[in-house]
Amino acid sequence: MHKVTSRDGTPIAVERRGDGPPLISVGGAFNDRSAGAPLAELLAARFTVYCYDRRGRGDSGDTQPYAVGREIEDLQAVIADAGGSACVYGMSSGAALALEAAARGSAITRLALFEPPYNPAGDGELMRGAKEYETKLVALLADRRHGEAVELFLTVVGMSQEMIAQVRTAPMWAGMVAMAPTLAYEAAVMGDSEGGCLPAERAAAVAVPTLVLSGGRSPQWMGQVAQQVADAVQHGRHAVLEDQTHDVDPRALAPVLEDFFAR
Repeated sequence: MHKVTSRDGTPIAVERRGDGPPLISVGGAFNDRSAGAPLAELLAARFTVYCYDRRGRGDSGDTQPYAVGREIEDLQAVIADAGGSACVYGMSSGAALALEAAARGSAITRLALFEPPYNPAGDGELMRGAKEYETKLVALLADRRHGEAVELFLTVVGMSQEMIAQVRTAPMWAGMVAMAPTLAYEAAVMGDSEGGCLPAERAAAVAVPTLVLSGGRSPQWMGQVAQQVADAVQHGRHAVLEDQTHDVDPRALAPVLEDFFAR
């Protein structure tokens, strides 16, 4: 592990594996750099894979106030460390962050996204739900009720109360509570305060080849959104990984990414 320094002085922890063209992995909610390690190991024979702790997680710093632009600068610092340009893979809300970085001109050569969880365009009920979630989340975090903030997030993404009770007793719970403040960062990246839909105008600025993936066993709306993202960027393609869900198996994902990034 080594650290790079973002534009605002925030140290960002990075791990590098493999040998070959640079490929940067951007994790989603509750992901630190260790979450990307299994996929990185599978890709390391063809690429130099960079996994990093997004700000507020793991060994990275967390300079305040938060802004999505600062997270983009973090990714740009990792790209600079990788040689000045790189392929980028983003998972879930990390996919939305990677898309924003590409839209703002970051030195991304090829972009792959797995199920960026935007709300389907025009779904008023889901848009209202995103706004209500963001309001409740901010209030809980302001009161330092981090455990309740985690429960709120898990409820919103569809976990039952029984499943949440099991998570609370699992070893992962302490780490999730520690990362709870970053849920506000995810909400900002996803634009939840404005309904959480794809920022189509910004996406239209993405000119690099872009592969948008969804799981064949994921909810239907995730595939619809993936197609919307692929249609919004200038050179996008949507592909479905059969038998996969949002918790995608790295063994199913790696060959698809390898083929796309090696072109």
